[in-house]
Amino acid sequence: MSETTADQPVEYFLQDMEYYGRSDRTRAAYRRVLEDFASFLDSRSTGFDEATNRDCMAWIHRQRGQSAESTVATYAAYLHRFYTYMNSVDAFESNPMTLVMEELDERIETNPTRRDLSVREMRAFVGEITHPLDRAIVVTLLKTGMRVGELCNLDVRDLRLPESPAAAEYDLSGRPQLEGRGASLFVSAAPTRGQVTHGERRTDSNKRKRSTVIPVDDELAAVLTEWLAVRPDAHSPADPLFVRTRDHWGSRLSAKAARRVVVNHAENAGWHRTGGGSDENVTPHYFRHFFTTHMRDRTGDRGIVKYLRGDVAGDIIDTYTHNWGNRVRETYEQHVYSLC
Repeated sequence: MSETTADQPVEYFLQDMEYYGRSDRTRAAYRRVLEDFASFLDSRSTGFDEATNRDCMAWIHRQRGQSAESTVATYAAYLHRFYTYMNSVDAFESNPMTLVMEELDERIETNPTRRDLSVREMRAFVGEITHPLDRAIVVTLLKTGMRVGELCNLDVRDLRLPESPAAAEYDLSGRPQLEGRGASLFVSAAPTRGQVTHGERRTDSNKRKRSTVIPVDDELAAVLTEWLAVRPDAHSPADPLFVRTRDHWGSRLSAKAARRVVVNHAENAGWHRTGGGSDENVTPHYFRHFFTTHMRDRTGDRGIVKYLRGDVAGDIIDTYTHNWGNRVRETYEQHVYSLC
């Protein structure tokens, strides 16, 4: 670790963000948050590399008196990413935000002010969607709880559908990580905005702490097979799973375009209005909340839900990885809701 890294961690982090292609606006937002946290630590005579999880929680508690809960969650995520990166370059020895984020994930995702939709209502919503791409986007998000950027970063190689009719045209045997897993999706933690993955510079980042294998049930397999039957040839050497069909034909679907698809259908259902907040608008992130809430209630196993969401790391996720076949898939298939 260089002296500059130790003495000016914020500047080091922001400079690397610039190298990774993050926008001026994004870096300015990180700077505001990190400088506020630095000032808070100064008042406690503590440095970034000495901060504990209690220091972080105290700072977050102070934010709650000044900002909305969603803003507080964003600030916490910024601080967590800062520490995660600084750990990766060996600037700091630990990440005091790890335990904090696990606690915040539990509390934020059960926000009772969100629109409360039943599985029956969501099933009727899905039933109105006939466009193969739109249907595949919505059902994949609802069945997996993945983030919209993670969905858009999926490549055909990340999908295993060994018994799908689409296997005659596509290689759906999946990555080596999917061998012996049956129908499943591999959601990698690797893709980062501005970085090249499988020969393509990505426009969206995945935010998983660790790569995850998610089961694909019969409903999702059928929806993805219907999509692959009409999917245009992809322009990218990475062979993206989801490509555009309305404009930029064959280009990888972007998170912005996927959000637009969801919002359009939500508006038609009366579940989204311009100017509405997260408490009433249905968006891709709402689908992640829907998945989390219903699967947590149905399984009674928060660990498996955290694993599927990609919210856990280290020995916790390793436990579920090693017991994938007789724990994760069985629990998932037994409890996942029917949408089609």
